[in-house]
Amino acid sequence: MSSTRSPYQLSDLFTARTRTLIPPLFGAVTTAGPELISLEYGLADPTCFPRDDLLAATATVLAEDIESLNYAPTSMDLVAQILARLQAQGIAAERDTLLVGYGSSQILGLLPGLLVEPGDVVLIEGPSFLGAVHQFATAGARLITIPTDADGIDVEALEAMLIELQREGIRPRFVYTIPTFHNPTGATLSLERRKKLVALGAAYGVLIVEDDAYVDLRFEGAPLPSLAALDSEGWVIRVGTFSKILAPGLRVGWAHAHPDIRGRLAMLKAEGSTGSFLTQLVARYCADGRLERHIEALNVHYRRKRDVMLAAIDREFPEDVQVTRPAGGFFVWCKLPPDISATDLLPYAEARGVTFLPGTSCFADGQGDDGIRLAFSYQPAEKIATGITLLGAAMRDLREK
Repeated sequence: MSSTRSPYQLSDLFTARTRTLIPPLFGAVTTAGPELISLEYGLADPTCFPRDDLLAATATVLAEDIESLNYAPTSMDLVAQILARLQAQGIAAERDTLLVGYGSSQILGLLPGLLVEPGDVVLIEGPSFLGAVHQFATAGARLITIPTDADGIDVEALEAMLIELQREGIRPRFVYTIPTFHNPTGATLSLERRKKLVALGAAYGVLIVEDDAYVDLRFEGAPLPSLAALDSEGWVIRVGTFSKILAPGLRVGWAHAHPDIRGRLAMLKAEGSTGSFLTQLVARYCADGRLERHIEALNVHYRRKRDVMLAAIDREFPEDVQVTRPAGGFFVWCKLPPDISATDLLPYAEARGVTFLPGTSCFADGQGDDGIRLAFSYQPAEKIATGITLLGAAMRDLREK
């Protein structure tokens, strides 16, 4: 073979769409090094993983059904369990409305393949979970950001945008929202806004994608009906996951949607059913009320860590930092005063030994330098308190530069 350099470039083989890809704005998940306390990402606390129960469930599944390791359908026991949980929440869920997937991320990644052509409008919250939003952008969606506040997405701003787009002859493909214990703000959408959001979807023929990853992690207050429970016309797609209430590494999530949407999403799921062994394992663990008892224990554990973080923030942060108190979930959102930029603060924080997620990593349109997201889920309580102390010192360092 000649050693002459080839005139061809590998990149010439890339599709036009992938040539313009940029790295995910949300960054790579990391726990940071031993010298840094990471309050950056919402990793689950591994001390809460039910190791012994999962080992026992694994042994039982392998003993009773070795064929579960073969190509096989999703466990109908798990399907029945998910349906029962949804129906108990007032959702008209049936087998033909439920799709089990490899985590909610897979489901969210399938949606643009079904709904988005390049240039189509997708409405997202600002801020939002860019892990999902990046998949919409990769499909070529034109992203339009709708603001949020302490009560969730601003439905008046959303309605104004829908009216404007309708005048332009544009029908958005869907609205992506995290209504309960929002990532990153921790906010919960009010009941009044939930009703209006569902009504807007029906009135303008726009799907509402309800990402409810954190809904079970409630520390206080009464639960509100999901958007799917308020929907009677099939305009809501509700996406859920076992990642936050069992273990993220198991990669089991689901979608509840109109049968036509569910069926076409299943067609896009190229590998077919979600593995029998994995779904039998989760079903075996969750049986007999064990999952609900585990969720109760998680809520006690994560609430304590949230309270440690909030108490430390109250002691250590400048008084003009505005803090959202989440009623559940994994995150505390802080709005910074005008003289502190999240981008400028980050190197000062890391020099002190702590890191966080700047708000710019939570917006698709360049906003967010006045906000930071702090995760209390992964670190032990003593490191949370230490990390907040270091971060407060970094804020003072920046102001005194």
